[in-house]
Amino acid sequence: MTSDAAGTGVRVLVVDDDPQILRALRINLTAHGYHVLVAADGAAALRVAADGHPDVVVLDLGLPDLDGIDVIEGLRGWTAVPIIVLSARTDSSDKVRALDAGADDYVTKPFGMAELLARLRAAVRRASAGSVDGDAVVDVGAFRVDLAAKRVARGDQEVHLTPTEWGILEMLVRHRGKLVGQRELLREVWGPTYGKETNYLRVYLAQLRRKLEPEPSRPRYLITEPGMGYRFDG
Repeated sequence: MTSDAAGTGVRVLVVDDDPQILRALRINLTAHGYHVLVAADGAAALRVAADGHPDVVVLDLGLPDLDGIDVIEGLRGWTAVPIIVLSARTDSSDKVRALDAGADDYVTKPFGMAELLARLRAAVRRASAGSVDGDAVVDVGAFRVDLAAKRVARGDQEVHLTPTEWGILEMLVRHRGKLVGQRELLREVWGPTYGKETNYLRVYLAQLRRKLEPEPSRPRYLITEPGMGYRFDG
């Protein structure tokens, strides 16, 4: 079988707990010029994605440790890599959940190889003009933010954040070095009906600084731009 020029050099991460499907996809995709990475569960998928920076992910939803939706959300915390769900789940609600979580396409098992290759080519084309991904782990020295695992640590100690604190920190870290407006931050974390409750932000930023900044009264990383918003420097 000759190589598919469209696949040359493209890194595909295939995530499936069925060893026969993993083997078949690795053989077929490699024959068409793709460089194939594999993972048999959700935790491995997140690790391989962070280390290997694939150009596209083919993901089964029924994994032994994490639901595929959780893997999609973990990836979307730091990367815009195209995600093609490959699943035996045919219920429309599963498709909606996957697409809402950030999947780009949904292929139902059993599938034809020609169809999957066409979907891969389309996903790579759509992403070719996309933005550059950030890092899965942002380490500023004083603390480390793992966007894929949704964890924060200072040294060897994990820092417990409330869901709201994490939402604010994630938003700022994902826009590293850029000003995030107060209204944008409120609506992203609290919801679309919020936009004027700037006192919420002052309270939660103070809490984050106490947990993360070496000198909370003189923040180096969680910066306030008076009257405008906040910025993560690091």
